[in-house]
Amino acid sequence: MATMAKEITVLASLRAALGLAGVQDSPEALSYFANDVYRGGGLPLCVVRPATVEALQEAVRICAAAGVAMVPRGGGASYTDGYLRAEGGHVLIDTGALDTIEIDEFNAIVTCGAGVTWAALKAALDEKGLRTPFWGPFSGIAATVGGSMSQNTLSHGSTAHGISAQSVLSMDVVLASGEVLTTSSSKAMRFYGPDLTGLFTGDCGIFGIKARVSLPLLPVLPRFECLSFAFESFADYHAAQRKAAMARLDDSHFGLDLALSQGQIGRQDGMGARLKIAADVLRKAPNKLKGLAQLVKMALAGEDAMRAGAYMCHYIVEGFDQEEAAHKARLLRRILADHGREIANSIPTFVHSVPFAPLFNILGPGGERWVPIHGVFSHDQAVPFDTAFKAMIAARKAEMDRLGVWLGTMFSPVGGTGFLYEIALYWPDARTTYHVTTLGDEYLAAQPDFAANEDARALADALKQDMIALMQEYGAGHFQLGRAYPYQPRLSAPQKGLLRAIKAELDPKGLMNPGALGF
Repeated sequence: MATMAKEITVLASLRAALGLAGVQDSPEALSYFANDVYRGGGLPLCVVRPATVEALQEAVRICAAAGVAMVPRGGGASYTDGYLRAEGGHVLIDTGALDTIEIDEFNAIVTCGAGVTWAALKAALDEKGLRTPFWGPFSGIAATVGGSMSQNTLSHGSTAHGISAQSVLSMDVVLASGEVLTTSSSKAMRFYGPDLTGLFTGDCGIFGIKARVSLPLLPVLPRFECLSFAFESFADYHAAQRKAAMARLDDSHFGLDLALSQGQIGRQDGMGARLKIAADVLRKAPNKLKGLAQLVKMALAGEDAMRAGAYMCHYIVEGFDQEEAAHKARLLRRILADHGREIANSIPTFVHSVPFAPLFNILGPGGERWVPIHGVFSHDQAVPFDTAFKAMIAARKAEMDRLGVWLGTMFSPVGGTGFLYEIALYWPDARTTYHVTTLGDEYLAAQPDFAANEDARALADALKQDMIALMQEYGAGHFQLGRAYPYQPRLSAPQKGLLRAIKAELDPKGLMNPGALGF
């Protein structure tokens, strides 16, 4: 009875502070926000969507006074239980309405609300010929700047400039007290004394809720070259990727195995999508005749570009002028030619033209459920892990085939020292509220549908846990820790003590995303 009275009081206070439109507690809304890409958790008490930093502060104060847990959510594309809480009863804070963008061209800084998507930020900066160093993951049509800072991520711009955490100057974070903490004492530099900004990257919101993020600006390089290479073995592919990442000639690159290239990544839905790709390729080509020539090459290559080798890697090279872009491409070709062969560049040309594709890939190419599992390895562990992983899958293949479970792999550099190995796991199963709401009835009506499949789901979950355990054996680190990847078991006693002391100082009642990162 006391719990119910407290919940009623909290709801009333939140509605008074944020207005009726800022608080949702309908069964449909709670069901949607209780699911991520992979699975569901406990139902929140309600979902609040503050439109200003001041409204966010007031919502936090109300929850803190009542002792109610708070869980932040960005674009919702998490698959590691980052905003799911098994116990439920929390207030889920949807940061999507914190969407201001302030561009300071003279000082080369952009400050945006935590809920700004990378696609929206890119559109605003494109108008001024500017960009951030890292400028978003492939899911940037939904992924937010604040969410990427909380989870850590990589993709566009990562070869040249590193992961999301390396492209932030400062953040405004609302602490459990409702106070705003600005993480840097200097507008012009991040590293003015100890790096407080870094403390809040990859924290999954356990130290506070991100409200604003400041990032440095660079000019957009107007000329580009796209390259693709095929490799017959993982060892050859990894050797080439390691050298390419160290050289940092390209802005970004990513690799795919044959299964993923032909399936998820290679999928293009209908003639309308193909025509849009063609229009984007032509629009972004520095020279229209060259753009037409590229379209002809892509048409002639057809699907061959997606099945040209056991492993394929795709590079986007940029330059201030065509001479610089071409020179970088020539140097990169020399590095790659020792290990693979050049193939049609359809895939990176498409990615350059449409960097943030719709979220169709949250289901498999045949309508299957999907979850990625990744690890970041030191280079000396990448090939040994690949060998051990393939042996593990070979031992489970008969069971996987029986239940319709399959997988593919993709890869990315993490600076010059790290190698991201990501496994995309697929299984036939019913969709959740998340898939239905995100993709919509019109799109789903044209996709295969599956009944609930507890056996396939159980196997997929077991494989996921076994893959994570195997990655840990080979010393892998992870992004997007959430509640899925082990974190505290890898820490020494002094490391644990320091982090627990910081947590106790910033969130003494333990109300900020409890359970994430093991806290």
